[in-house]
Amino acid sequence: MLKWALIFLVISLITGFLGFSGVSAAAATISRVLFAIALIIFLIFVALAFFATSAVV
Repeated sequence: MLKWALIFLVISLITGFLGFSGVSAAAATISRVLFAIALIIFLIFVALAFFATSAVV
């Protein structure tokens, strides 16, 4: 589960960089939306990793 959280962290960092770095307006809007979605999913997976009582293989 923590693996997925790290994957979504990387995705959110990449899309955040593209969205906030001055790319075209359409790409920036899409990147900001993807950044928000990936960041939310990352936070959900981190919370699930903390509250999981046993690891599922």
